[in-house]
Amino acid sequence: MTETEADIAASGYRAERQLFDGDTGTFPLQLRQTIVRLLRGPYIDGVADPRLWTTVLDNRQVIADYLCEIFLVLSVDPDRKIAMLTPAEVDAPHTTAIQPRKPLRREETLLALRLRLLLDRHAGSGTDATISRAAAREILEEHRQLGTVDDKRLEELTDASISRLLALKLLLPTELAGVYRVSNALAMALPFDSIDQIPAYIEALARSDAQELLDPDLLDQELPDPELLDPELTAPEAEGHASGSTVPNNTTANEEEL
Repeated sequence: MTETEADIAASGYRAERQLFDGDTGTFPLQLRQTIVRLLRGPYIDGVADPRLWTTVLDNRQVIADYLCEIFLVLSVDPDRKIAMLTPAEVDAPHTTAIQPRKPLRREETLLALRLRLLLDRHAGSGTDATISRAAAREILEEHRQLGTVDDKRLEELTDASISRLLALKLLLPTELAGVYRVSNALAMALPFDSIDQIPAYIEALARSDAQELLDPDLLDQELPDPELLDPELTAPEAEGHASGSTVPNNTTANEEEL
């Protein structure tokens, strides 16, 4: 059986794309790198990584088709220039996403939801939404459990919550010490149909036990899946928490009342 010209051409094409011994893949290096970056998470920021962002846009359907094979969904927000992965919901064994997921705790989610409100109300202003550590502390102080007056514990929770959101890249450092920029990815991580839903979610979370994760059944309306806040953004088994109220008086120029 002789090889056809098409077989020869296909073989030569694969040889050109071969990146390592035994490589049978057909994607070029840049496309593979982009997929790996998406899998690592938490997201691709088109402003920070314009090359990867362009690759996502140019190959959106190809990437989406590939990821569907491993039960992941590609979400792209062209306006905010954010691309991230979310787990597909499949009622069958061996379909959960690859990476284990650590859920956000109560205070982390409270802060994240307050920042979600701030981000939405800052949209179209032409400036970044920012928050100071002092403002974050006051948010958590406002939602402390009744009877809790341990200021040292509050300081620890504030630092831990900020550190977690920084690790998720939902908060980003700025040139100013103790001041952070709210990432546009937060809008996709907490995809409410309307920000008017957030206060009720916050209220339910504020009533929850400090050691518990919020049960979505506490609210009537459908809530965003808190597992989207995982740093890997590729695995399930997460339950979230929410926050909300007003940003304190000692805000920076871009910190608004929520």
